[in-house]
Amino acid sequence: MPFSLSAAREDTPACAKGLVHLNNAGASLMPNPVHQAVLDHLQLECDIGGYEAKAQNNALLERFYDAAARAVGGQRKEIAFIENATRAWDMAFYAFDWRPGDRILTSRADYSSNMISYIQVARRYGAIVDMAPDDECGQVDVNALENLISDRTRLISLTHIPTNGGLINPVEQVGAIAKQYGIPYLVDACQSVGQMPVDVNAIGCDMLSTTGRKYIRGPRGTGFLWVRKDWIEKLEPPFLDNHAATWTDVDDIEIRTDARRFENWECYFAGKIGLGIALDYGYEMGTSETWKRIQTLSQSLREALSRIPGVTVWDTGRHKCGIVTFSKAGVDPNRIKSGLADRKINVSVSSRQLTREDLVAAKVDVMVRASVHYFNTDEELDQMVAVVRALD
Repeated sequence: MPFSLSAAREDTPACAKGLVHLNNAGASLMPNPVHQAVLDHLQLECDIGGYEAKAQNNALLERFYDAAARAVGGQRKEIAFIENATRAWDMAFYAFDWRPGDRILTSRADYSSNMISYIQVARRYGAIVDMAPDDECGQVDVNALENLISDRTRLISLTHIPTNGGLINPVEQVGAIAKQYGIPYLVDACQSVGQMPVDVNAIGCDMLSTTGRKYIRGPRGTGFLWVRKDWIEKLEPPFLDNHAATWTDVDDIEIRTDARRFENWECYFAGKIGLGIALDYGYEMGTSETWKRIQTLSQSLREALSRIPGVTVWDTGRHKCGIVTFSKAGVDPNRIKSGLADRKINVSVSSRQLTREDLVAAKVDVMVRASVHYFNTDEELDQMVAVVRALD
């Protein structure tokens, strides 16, 4: 069915209450079917018990794997439900048996949690982090990245859409390089799945992580990891339990052969159902059509903000997404955020803690981040722009 703005807004009750939600890169608003699915399972747990509710709703829980696989162009055996994107990414990254001299190749705009993991592995195992520079458009310089590859490069790890700007990194071009050199490739798609079409085969990655709470519009505390089937058994998760493996003898275990080896036995079952419903909901909305709408809205917002005296829009990259970052001379970004909040307009701020290398290079400490979704309207953007214009 074609995308319907009115239907999307009817399914998002906060829209009717005057809330302008432009913090979708932080956590979006769950549509009614997702919210109801979570409530229904929690109620069932209250009514008949947690184990019994899980058994009764097993078909809905299994539905998640098909929905997630379809969302990224993978197979259900390649999907693991994980409680958030960072832990999903961790389960892949820490599955490598890091050794002294191993090199990790990444970009300047990689997310802070990923950077922290690189530094920890460098300290603990003697690995080396190689950071590719940006090109003239602000995205990772693909040629420079290729020139940094050595015979010790163990992993290429890239954030598809960084947290602090509109940039979309050229993950497909990097995937072609990874394939050429036979280097495993991990993509952090935390901000891209649900916002734009994502196809792991087109990207050419071997592992991809994402969250439920952002553009997918799922519950908080949900996410998933995709691992290419050829890589599943090459990666031993950093920890196992009796869901990920079977205790086969007094001193022996057998690890699962599908991606569920990266899961835990205990999880947020209501959230898992909700995430599957959210993925189906986004699919039915039409990802290609909603992506075009997000791009149109965000570009309109950039242009309107750029016309305000003193405002600098910080977004870089040849192609841009629904995240719009900006600052206004003489006005604290946190004051802009609170001024907007007073008028029921949600945005966030992005600081150096999140992408230190990138913001240090830009000589920016903190910026305002507005992130649009397909249910937003031009009128809502006009409201936001008017407030920013008036603040001094």
